[in-house]
Amino acid sequence: MRFTSEQRLDDGVLQREFTLGEIPGILWTPASASADAPVPLILLGHPPLGLRTMYPRLVARAQHSAAEGFATATIELPGSGDRPRWPAAEQARADLLRAMGAGEPVSDEIVDALILPLVEKAVPEWQAALDALLPLPEIGGPVGYSGGVISIGIRLAVVEPRIVAAGFFAGSFVPRAMFEEARQVTIPLHVLLQWDDEGNDRQAALDLFDAFSSKEKSLHANMGGHTGVPQFAGDALAQFFTRHLK
Repeated sequence: MRFTSEQRLDDGVLQREFTLGEIPGILWTPASASADAPVPLILLGHPPLGLRTMYPRLVARAQHSAAEGFATATIELPGSGDRPRWPAAEQARADLLRAMGAGEPVSDEIVDALILPLVEKAVPEWQAALDALLPLPEIGGPVGYSGGVISIGIRLAVVEPRIVAAGFFAGSFVPRAMFEEARQVTIPLHVLLQWDDEGNDRQAALDLFDAFSSKEKSLHANMGGHTGVPQFAGDALAQFFTRHLK
């Protein structure tokens, strides 16, 4: 891992951009973090729209987490941002937009083509990022995962033992195969659902929540569309991570 830039934000949070091979990423650490006082780490998941596009939302989440004493990090997803184009993913996304624009049901084939290859590529990259981040003296662990794409979070919760709690956003399409993996998830979960999410199958989200095998899992449903998540929902998620990462 190589750090490429560093700046202090107005609230004292240290923001460092890095590269991990060809993968760009960003690490945020609270002003209090040091080798003498390392802090837990939360991985910030996000949709494949590119870090530059997602940056305002990501930095807001990072600063909110830093105020609670957490470091946060994110990486660019395969085929997104400045990473090499991924024609198969672009075709699947075009098929999705065409179906939704025509008011047609989104087929299982489209969802599988869009999500399953992304999970296969992205999860090992998140694990490589953990390998690079956890040795930093100001990062102590344990580790949480927060956000979407929810299928990436599910796979990480199954295969990555360093992640001990997860906050999922049930706002993305989920292949049927991921429901079987969801039954293998046993870590504590905090799942956020926007009740009127125009691009999400509410019943599928409820069925997915039911599939998780975690002894501690909670579903937090709020009225509103995909981007209408209320501020207090973030506060509740911070409390969840405080319970499980500190």
